[in-house]
Amino acid sequence: MTKTARSITAAEAHSAHNYHPLPLVVASAEGAWMTDVEGRRYLDMLAGYSALNFGHGNRRLIDAAKAQLDRVTLTSRAFHHDRFADFCTQLAELCGMEMVLPMNTGAEAVETAVKTARKWGYRVKGVPDGKAKIIVADNNFHGRTTTIVSFSTDPEARADFGPYTPGFEIVPYGDLAALEAAVDDNTVAVLLEPIQGEAGVLVPPPGYLAGVRQLTSDRNVLFIADEIQSGLGRTGKTFACEHEDVVPDMYVLGKALGGGVVPVSAVVSSAAVLGVFRAGEHGSTFGGNPLACAVALEVIAMLRGGEFQQRATELGDHLHQELGLLVGGSVEAVRGRGLWAGVDIAPALGTGLQVSEKLMDRGVLVKDTHGSTIRIAPPLVISKEDLDWGLDQLRAVLDS
Repeated sequence: MTKTARSITAAEAHSAHNYHPLPLVVASAEGAWMTDVEGRRYLDMLAGYSALNFGHGNRRLIDAAKAQLDRVTLTSRAFHHDRFADFCTQLAELCGMEMVLPMNTGAEAVETAVKTARKWGYRVKGVPDGKAKIIVADNNFHGRTTTIVSFSTDPEARADFGPYTPGFEIVPYGDLAALEAAVDDNTVAVLLEPIQGEAGVLVPPPGYLAGVRQLTSDRNVLFIADEIQSGLGRTGKTFACEHEDVVPDMYVLGKALGGGVVPVSAVVSSAAVLGVFRAGEHGSTFGGNPLACAVALEVIAMLRGGEFQQRATELGDHLHQELGLLVGGSVEAVRGRGLWAGVDIAPALGTGLQVSEKLMDRGVLVKDTHGSTIRIAPPLVISKEDLDWGLDQLRAVLDS
C-alpha cells in the first residue's frame, strides 16, 4: 500500500465518517501550495473555506504564534492577560464597533450571536419572555450545532438531529419583500450571510443588503452579518457588507481571524447590544486566550494596511473575467465576488465531486457543494501566475 492508502485506511477505521475528503493526505504546505505524503504538490484553491486567506505558513502569523508560545498560551477568562485588551480594542476598531465577545469556532460565534440577540430582545426591546424570533435565509450555512441546524434547509445538515430549536423563521435569500412580511413585534434579529458560501457563493441582488439594513433599522431589529467566510479580505473589502456601504449591528467573525493557525472567532457589536451580558451568563474556557489573541492581532494588523483587500480585488477581477469566458457548454453559471467564486458544472460533464477529483489529479484542489457546484477560493497571497495555471487545469478538465 502507498503512504496515502495506509493513512486513509487508518483514518477511516478509527474516525467518524462525518466528512468525505478528497483522497490525498497533506504533509506540509506553504503559501498557496500543499505537498502530500507522496511528495506531490497541489495548488490550494480552497484555502480552508477562507480560514487560510493569508496562505499556509504565513511567516508573520507563525512568528506571532511562536513568540506567544514561549510566554503564555492559556489563562482561561478567570484571569486577565496582557494580550486581551489590545485584541478587543483593535478588532472593535477594525469593525467600527465598540465591544468584542471572543469565542473559538464559527459555530460558537453564531450561537453567541443568537444568545445576544435574544437577550437584547428581552432586556432592551421588551419582547415577552420566550417569544423572541430570529429571521434567517434559506440555503444558509451558519454551522452544525443543534440550534443552528434547526434553521437549516439542507437535509444533510438537519436530518435525524431533532427535536429542533424553535424561535426561527426562514425566508428566501435575497427577497426583501418576504423578509419585510416576516418581521413582527417579536422579531429581535435578522441573521444573514452577505454572500452565501456553502450554498455555492450566492451573491444577493444589488440593493438587498442596504434594504435589509433600512428595514431592520426602521423596525428596531438587529441586523447580524455572518462574515465568517465572506469577511476579512476575501471579497476585496474587509467585510462583504461594505460593497453596499452597509454596517450591520453585529458582525460574526471566524476562520481567517485565526489566520489558519489557531481557531479564533468573535461577535463584534455596540456597547448597547453586547452590554446586555453579565458575568456568568456566557463564556468559553479558550475564548480570547493569549495565543489566539496574539495571532488575531497580527491578522488585524495585516488587514489594516489594505494590501490583502486590494489583492483580492485585482486578482478577483481577473478570476471572474476568466471564469466568465467558460460559461456555456460545460459551465452553466459563475457567481462570486473578489477571490471567491461558485462554478456550476453542466450535468453532462459530471458532478462537482467528479470535477474536483479530476482537478486533484491535475494538481489543483477545490471542493464541491450541492452536487453540481465547485467553489474556488484561493489564498489571497496566490500569485497571478499560479492562479492562471490553476485556471488552465480547470479548462483542461472542462474540455476533456
